[in-house]
Amino acid sequence: MLPTQPAELRRIIRAGEFAGVTSGLANGHVQANLAVLPRDLAFDFLLFCQRNPQPCPLLEVIEPGFVEPTFTAPGADISTDVPAYRIYENGEMVAELESVAEVWRDDLVSFLLGCSFSFEAALADCGIPLRHQEARSNVPMYITNIPTRPAGMFSGPMVVSMRPIPQAQIVRAVQVTSRFPDTHGAPIHIGDPDAIGIRDINAPEFGEAVEIRPGETPVFWACGVTPQAVALNCKPPLMITHAPGKMFITDRRDSRLRSHLIAGNHDTNYEDIVLDHDRRGSARSGPRPRRLSSAPRPHVIILGHPGPVVITTRDSTS
Repeated sequence: MLPTQPAELRRIIRAGEFAGVTSGLANGHVQANLAVLPRDLAFDFLLFCQRNPQPCPLLEVIEPGFVEPTFTAPGADISTDVPAYRIYENGEMVAELESVAEVWRDDLVSFLLGCSFSFEAALADCGIPLRHQEARSNVPMYITNIPTRPAGMFSGPMVVSMRPIPQAQIVRAVQVTSRFPDTHGAPIHIGDPDAIGIRDINAPEFGEAVEIRPGETPVFWACGVTPQAVALNCKPPLMITHAPGKMFITDRRDSRLRSHLIAGNHDTNYEDIVLDHDRRGSARSGPRPRRLSSAPRPHVIILGHPGPVVITTRDSTS
């Protein structure tokens, strides 16, 4: 039986006693994706995250050489407390390790990005099934044809995670996840996977395929594995990440990240929502839908600062 408290989970991960998928663990606490880069690439990656807040919602940036995430998990060690790490060199994955303490460098800057595992407890509380948890498997993740906004050397396609949702519960799933903008927020696509470049729903690039049953629709959320697709595309000399589905578990409560309203959509009528990403051809049904703009306001946690610092930016369509 695994412990339910984040600090205890991190302790057994650090000891090499658990290296599995973290979905469903430490319910009520925020989980995070990890991306680590040399200092000379850190600003461009920070800018990339700021320009792409839905796949890369920043929770914390750790200063060069340091391994303690003092805002999200004081006392933790980012080089040992993730179940599995991947090392990319010049666009190729060269290793998957249970610890990167031995390869840590003084110039490495760590970025923690919100993970959709953080809102799964809220979905389950509403009676929405989570097939990958039922199957004790990883969530399926796919490289799409949705482009990210480039910054410096960083550019590439967005990665999405998929959960099959009963059609009668899709609106509720949108409602629930929209309240977690710091862990990817509302879905970015509902329905036809081919419309976002997914040719075979049973062959995810990351994670494991799950069954889609009659009466269910695939629902796709932006995913923090996007930096790994970017690494494959842009070939930075070094990037260290978590292994997909094996996240860093923080001490932060997911309730601290909930937003009661969707940013910019205070009068949204959820009964009318069908996500419509225009050129990307999301599925439509029923009467003419209202467009849901679910992009959260980007923010960066500055160590030692009492709260988020808002960085304003032009809308990605401008």
